[in-house]
Amino acid sequence: MASEITVAGGGIFGLACAWELTRRGRKVRLFEADRIGAGASGGHVGALAPHAPENWNDKKQVQLDALVAATDWWAEVGAAGGVDPGYARTGRIQPVAPGAEARMAERIRAARAHWPQWAGMELTERPQAALVPVSPSGLWLVDRLTARISPRRAGAALAAAIRAQGGEIVEGQAAPDAPAIWATGAAGLAPFGGNGVKGQSALLALDMDDAPQVFADGIHVIPHADGTVAIGSTTERDVLDRRTDEQLEAVIDKARVLCPALADAPVIDRWAGIRPRARSRAPLVGPWPGRPGHYVANGGFKIGLAMAPAIAAMLADLMLEGRDRIPPGFWPKLRAGG
Repeated sequence: MASEITVAGGGIFGLACAWELTRRGRKVRLFEADRIGAGASGGHVGALAPHAPENWNDKKQVQLDALVAATDWWAEVGAAGGVDPGYARTGRIQPVAPGAEARMAERIRAARAHWPQWAGMELTERPQAALVPVSPSGLWLVDRLTARISPRRAGAALAAAIRAQGGEIVEGQAAPDAPAIWATGAAGLAPFGGNGVKGQSALLALDMDDAPQVFADGIHVIPHADGTVAIGSTTERDVLDRRTDEQLEAVIDKARVLCPALADAPVIDRWAGIRPRARSRAPLVGPWPGRPGHYVANGGFKIGLAMAPAIAAMLADLMLEGRDRIPPGFWPKLRAGG
């Protein structure tokens, strides 16, 4: 392998891979065709939340490994570059629908079987939180595994860490067509199938300190460390523009109803972006078929921020040590005719 490793793409997967290789002593040059944070990793939400623990599979295990490791991994990133990524394991609270108590009990049992003991779930009638969603059943499901991160600050922190350790980041220039890790988001999915899915989010000015995040009726409400609360996001297939519109306003209105504490908080930023959704819904990680020396890290969709540390570590193990820990379902496969 050449002494310098090229990474194409300055989203969360590209930055995480570049940092992982840098921290292992390799020289890295990362190319970002626009700027760090310009793509799908530049939104507001930053929910590092686990999949439901029922029906356990490889993807859920990789995500769990990443979530457990995240505290130390992001602390190292922040220390290396001097930029705080806005990470904190603050937990999550979810309202329980009427009649769903038995299903939640099964979910709690599954979490007990698969998650670390400290990260378990529980039902409560009296949530101790500053931000509590309305619950028609009078019950809430809480967990201690879920964390939050500021996507924009995370990108800036990774870029600072890479540069501080001698890596190079080239913004405003696409990577050359040469051996590299290709982490180019929705545009890079074409050879493998999949598509871009538009998402919109908003940022409110409201200081909820380290209150647990809320997930209710498909909406994430995430208090951040800088005195803001993020709300998102929409899921709009076959829409590729980056304009915010009435769909985001509907999400904001819905969030204010679900969480009355948000009622008067002003909106200070709106965002729209195109997230990369792989054909299988699992991330694409591994060698690019038929292109020796080329690797793929793509398809994070809604779980990219949470899974990035594990994705980067698995790809670094493969590239540097020949050690394959990548689940077979993650390996890139060319689409028919690709």
